[in-house]
Amino acid sequence: MSEYLPDPEMQQFLADLERSVQEAQAGVGRVTTAEQSLVRAARAKTGMSQQAFAERIATPVATLRDWEQGRYSPPGGVLCLLRLIHNHPELLQELSAA
Repeated sequence: MSEYLPDPEMQQFLADLERSVQEAQAGVGRVTTAEQSLVRAARAKTGMSQQAFAERIATPVATLRDWEQGRYSPPGGVLCLLRLIHNHPELLQELSAA
């Protein structure tokens, strides 16, 4: 009987999985913060694109992307605004683009 050899795609998947487990055990790799989740959730509740949402909260779209991707955390005042938008998405309609 021949030995089972996984196909190359499966071999790559297993190698990636092993690397991910090692990174998680070492405490490295991608980490999602509460702030990052709040930015994404607030925008998702509004159904707006990144561009439209950024304009509505008077923030450059590149900054919003950085917040959503976890490169930077929004300042305290913005976090407060995002919590309000998350809990009451209708309030966003009252904000006008700057």
